Amino acid sequence: MFNFANPFELRRRGVMGMNQRNFAYISRYNDRSMFPNVDNKLKTKTLALEYGIAVPDLLGVVRMQHDVEEVFQILEQHEGFCIKPAKGSGGKGILVILHSDENGYKKASGDYVSRDEIVRHISNILAGLFSLAGAADVAVIEALIEFDPVFNGLSHEGVPDIRMIVFKGYPVMSMLRLATHASDGKANLHQGAVGVGLDISTGVARSAVQYDRPVSKHPDTGMDLKAIQIDGWERLLHLSAACFEMSGLGYLGADIVLDKNRGPLVLELNARPGLAIQMANGMGILPRLRAIEGLTHRRTQSVEQRVEFSIKHFKQTD
Repeated sequence: MFNFANPFELRRRGVMGMNQRNFAYISRYNDRSMFPNVDNKLKTKTLALEYGIAVPDLLGVVRMQHDVEEVFQILEQHEGFCIKPAKGSGGKGILVILHSDENGYKKASGDYVSRDEIVRHISNILAGLFSLAGAADVAVIEALIEFDPVFNGLSHEGVPDIRMIVFKGYPVMSMLRLATHASDGKANLHQGAVGVGLDISTGVARSAVQYDRPVSKHPDTGMDLKAIQIDGWERLLHLSAACFEMSGLGYLGADIVLDKNRGPLVLELNARPGLAIQMANGMGILPRLRAIEGLTHRRTQSVEQRVEFSIKHFKQTD
């Protein structure tokens, strides 16, 4: 892990800070006109479908307050579902329901929410309670992800996802985010999820953190985190690399889930991906970013060529 009290060590290990990320990469490589492509989850889904990129099924959209009650005509047709704000960030406003019964709508934690609480939640989404800058929003209803059995015992009360940092179309760093009881079933590190650094070449676990501290076992299930290896890893690399052309962003985070029936799906994209991925991997991201910046032929590289480059040049060593 890093010694945050020693800026010289951080610089030596190529750790990128917030200001450097914002000015040297986000501002430089992400045209602001392209931000709506990823800041609005509904627009992201529409673009992904146009580019042939697999995403979770869209069940419905609630745009106006007078349409809120009609959402139950959609929900009663599905065992489980997810309600999220189109313009939300940081996992805020996401409500995942596994199924409904006489007690109400059951969350992954085992707690129930009532019909009135769902109405209130959607109303809060429309009012912009969870959106960037508090702007009026729409509620997106998606099919429930049934995560791949490979993650049995590795995620608690929620669906795990894989965050890929993609720079100029090259996958450069990755981590698996595992939900915990502390994170309320959400794969968000700031809320207590576990981040597992993955070798970008192989999908094999390297190290793991929770609340920025090293961990070796899942805090709720006790499963060994270093035994993780993601099958079909190159397929995920290709999926994330293709998000470069789709989004128009040079520096982005792609969040991918593994559905047991449909395989890898792009859950959402982020124009301002966080820096905790460096903690999860126990290494800085700057050397890899600079390696990509040093390529003179990057504009002509195909998805396949970019993935091949990342696999060859970014393999982690002990």
